[in-house]
Amino acid sequence: MTSLTRRTFIAASAAALSGGPAISAPRPSGAGPLTLNDASRFNPVMVARNAVLREREDAALIEALRGLLKDAAAEGRPVCVGGARHSMGGQSLMRDGFAASFATPVIEPDTARKIYRVRAGARWRDVIAALDPLGFSPKVTQSNHDFSVGGTLSVNAHGWPVPYGPFGATLRAFRLMLADGTVLRCSREENAELFALCLGGYGLFGIVIDAEIEMADNVLLGARHDVMPSGQFANAFVKAVKEPDVRMAYGRLSVADANFLQRSVLVSYRPVARQPSPLPPPQTSEAYRYLSRAVFRAQIGSEGARKRRWYLETVLGPTVTARKAVTRNAILNYPVAALAGTEADRVDILHEYFVPPERLEDFLVTCREIIPAYGQTLLNITLRWLEPDTTSVLSFAPGPRVALVMLFSQWMTRGPEIDMQNTTQKLIDRALELGGSYYLPYRLHARPDQLRKAYPRIEEFVAKKRGYDPQLRFRNMMWETYLA
Repeated sequence: MTSLTRRTFIAASAAALSGGPAISAPRPSGAGPLTLNDASRFNPVMVARNAVLREREDAALIEALRGLLKDAAAEGRPVCVGGARHSMGGQSLMRDGFAASFATPVIEPDTARKIYRVRAGARWRDVIAALDPLGFSPKVTQSNHDFSVGGTLSVNAHGWPVPYGPFGATLRAFRLMLADGTVLRCSREENAELFALCLGGYGLFGIVIDAEIEMADNVLLGARHDVMPSGQFANAFVKAVKEPDVRMAYGRLSVADANFLQRSVLVSYRPVARQPSPLPPPQTSEAYRYLSRAVFRAQIGSEGARKRRWYLETVLGPTVTARKAVTRNAILNYPVAALAGTEADRVDILHEYFVPPERLEDFLVTCREIIPAYGQTLLNITLRWLEPDTTSVLSFAPGPRVALVMLFSQWMTRGPEIDMQNTTQKLIDRALELGGSYYLPYRLHARPDQLRKAYPRIEEFVAKKRGYDPQLRFRNMMWETYLA
């Protein structure tokens, strides 16, 4: 989910105002240290142990992890490591298992090599805070700063920076602890098979301890907004991401009923001529976050609010950004939690689909039919660019792809959950027909045949998993649902 233009139109509006699987009924979230859930709030599970590892020293952390694995083996329990648990289908959870997370961020920049070593549990906000004073920025992150580095690696996430593939394109190496406590360094040259399996492997092969990742110069960027019919977007997107001075880019589609997914805006960022030194810090006020959330959440049940948001994004907002440049880090340093819903009976649900750019409009035709037919409340749809990923065994972008990131607001009752599953399966079918795919970190609504068609190397993945982890120590709810 993306946020920069939301920030832009909030600033503008503030100025204006001042002058598959079977479905069970959803259960409420549990409470207590041994009850965990993910961002969907549909997956409360009891765990046997919830280990929050706070060791800063490397040797102490490795000893603690080995102790955890030894205890799990003695009790015959699975282990599942989580970060932000932003997944929505239990990919970071395992019932009656040992849960673990890293609480102490450790970031070690190497400015000469433009690489930083980072503990897997660090959040992207920690990385930005460490790199920004040095004049650097993470090269590829998710579009918000709440998520953990280890989680990003495990789902091979992606964001706005161009022209890159997913996060793995900037990953040099990582250290992995296997089920027997062995620690291996994995890269494209060393333990390359495990590198490709763990990148987007959902923690099923071991515990990622830390990673070595490329970083980029932090620069001051100016935004350009190009509004167009959706049918023109793909060609404009391809052209923009190939321009050498474009550093970040994404698209947005109108979700108002009046022009549902028929109007688009392409936002691209280029370095401005004057680069002050030092650059301003990447800060956002609490008042600003409050206003952002108010405008975003007002869209639920209000066609007027959706129209106003589109006006702010495409008319009023660009007039502000034309006068105000922002740093690369400021664009990335924004929490997805700031826009999340707080209603007890509704939840925000993410979908993501990947289609060849030349088939984008074909996919949108289906979206315009399916999403309203099942009564879905679509709050946001962002379009991102992906270069091919030829490394990950579970690659979702074997060729150039446009990613469609969709955020829905859903009632937490059985009927809407069934409607959401039907919506998901129909959209996946269409994406597959068009030579595309779908993303695995979200609700487990896809049919098994859809999973296998979208990820043709899945059987190889499972066989390698059983080879490296014959006791199946590392498991999660996605494994149990589709692969066990």
